[in-house]
Amino acid sequence: MAVVEMNARDPLLDFTLHIFYLSFLAIGGANAVIPELHRMSVDNMWMSDGTFADLFAIAQVTPGPNVVLVTVIGWYVAGIPGAVAGTLLMCVPTGAAACFMAGLSTRFQHARPRIAIQRGLAALAVGIVLASSYILMQATETGWAAYVVTGLATAGMLLIRANPIYFIALGALAGAAGYV
Repeated sequence: MAVVEMNARDPLLDFTLHIFYLSFLAIGGANAVIPELHRMSVDNMWMSDGTFADLFAIAQVTPGPNVVLVTVIGWYVAGIPGAVAGTLLMCVPTGAAACFMAGLSTRFQHARPRIAIQRGLAALAVGIVLASSYILMQATETGWAAYVVTGLATAGMLLIRANPIYFIALGALAGAAGYV
């Protein structure tokens, strides 16, 4: 990814410039840019690995779209203005690009290049989401039991396509038992 020049004196400006840039790379949704959000947040010393993982957890239990993570990080970095700016900058450019691309996709729905691009972007999105999982797993304080639960959940979701509620319950039971 290209490097965005950061202004160390103004976290709100730094955050909004970076989110604007990231919004165009959010193929697969906001979860696709988690590795870059993590790098941006930790490298700029706005938060620690653990804080990032905590904010991700808060965003996941909040009802609504996954873009809530950007809202929560914006709030943590620059208060209410950061939350508002982050949300708008992550949603508006991406939404406009999606509307434009949807029109092109419909117009050229049977064209070979469009089909190839769609398949390539789908594979890219899956890879980025798996990379996001890896980054989040590294950012949390874990032990062997957390890795086992994560491995079982990943294998279950990829191989047998089990309902995610089973893995959430497994994680809750491991946490209640004091293993995680």
